[in-house]
Order: sequence, then structure tokens, then C-alpha cells
Amino acid sequence: MDKVTTVGIDLAKRVFALHGVDASGRVVLRKTVRREQFVETAAKLPPCLIGMEACSGSHEWARRFQGFGHTVRLMAPVFVASYRKSGKNDGNDAEAICEAVIRPNMRFVPVKSAEQQALLALHRVRQGFIEERTALINRLRAVLTEFGVVLPNRTQWVRRNAVAVAEPLPVLARQAIEDLRLGHISRRGDAYLRMLLVQGARSVLNTAARHTDRLSLWALSLQARRGMHKALVGIAAKNARIAWALLSKDQTLRTA
Repeated sequence: MDKVTTVGIDLAKRVFALHGVDASGRVVLRKTVRREQFVETAAKLPPCLIGMEACSGSHEWARRFQGFGHTVRLMAPVFVASYRKSGKNDGNDAEAICEAVIRPNMRFVPVKSAEQQALLALHRVRQGFIEERTALINRLRAVLTEFGVVLPNRTQWVRRNAVAVAEPLPVLARQAIEDLRLGHISRRGDAYLRMLLVQGARSVLNTAARHTDRLSLWALSLQARRGMHKALVGIAAKNARIAWALLSKDQTLRTA
């Protein structure tokens, strides 16, 4: 294994597949290891480039492997699939990952720190509570409608929760750095970050009439020209570009 320069790893719950090549691209490592042996096997490898598909557990493995001196790159599974040469199995997936990670035009997912993952876990739990509460309110509204009681569609919770956008934005933005650099909030980007940006834009638009600053006036004129929903997308895109400008200069985002 002293000739290994690049390793593709197909992650799983119990058994992991490894596919390694040397500097010339010749296969020098092809094996499967159980979870109990996985860390030891990675520690014995010479410092090399390790590629893995981005998933819930890949960031923890990446941090461990970086501690062994390896360079770790995570990729979205959709980008790896095109490099699979035959049927889908662990060995073929590891080979595809090994091939994809050395492509010069490959897009990589930044490795999250433990603190970043903890913050995202907190937000996922919070979002789950919001979705459950919304579903419960909708069920109650439907039951009351059967008795002739029609309640208005209340969206105050959106405005209350929009104030939480500013605090986690630097962490989330760094994880979706490509989206922010391009000013994108398309469906290809991070869905949760996109939701935060749009909800933050909703808060900006709701309070724009009370302000006379340049951004508020622009937001109101955009709403008048294009309507509320397109204005929200435009404001979110502008906020994404502002966030990228601050992050690229290592400045701190502050709430108004």
C-alpha cells in the first residue's frame, strides 16, 4: 500500500469498500473491511487523496482521516454516478469515487466541523417541530371547516422564525459557498440555506415600508414591478451576494 496515491471509499453501515490507485492510475488496492477495522486500515495508508460521497456520516470520517495526514474530498453522489462503469455494487461504487475525485472539474462538498454539524442538527430538529406544528394546525383547520368554522391562513410563525436567519447564516453559507459566490438560490443548491434566505427576504420585504434606506426602497420597487414572490427571490439572491462578499473578506455578518 506504499504506492497508493488516491483511494475511493464507498461508505456503508458495516462493510466498507476501498479502491486505490498509484500515481500512474494502476489499481494497487481493492478490498472490503468491516467497520471495526476501518479506522485502522485508513491509518495504515500512506498520506494520500481520499474521496468519498457526501452523506450524513462522511464528515466524521473525513475529520478522522485528515488527522492521519490524508487529503479528503467529498462529492455529491449525483456527480459520482456517471463514473460507474458497470452495475451498482460496493466495489464499483468505490472505483467510481476513486475516478471522480481526481477529475479537475469536479465539485467538492466542504468538510463540516463538529460544531457546524451540531448547529445543522439543531436546525433540522427545529424545522421538524415547525413542520409538525403546521401539519397539526392544518388538520385542526380542516376539522373546524367541517363544522362551518373557517380560519384564515396564519403565517405569523414565518415572520417570528425569520429573525433566526442571521445567526446561522455564516456557517451555512460557508457550506454552500458555491451558491453564494454565484448568487444562486436555485434548486441545485442547499435547500435549507435557500429556505433561510427566502424567509429572511420575507422579513426584509415586510418591514421595507417603514424604512428609507437604499435596500428597502429597491425591495419595494421590485415588488411593485414583479410581484411579491419574485421580489422575495430577488432579495434573497442579493442577500446571498452580500453574504458572499462579507465571507470572502472574513467579515462577520451582523443583524441590523
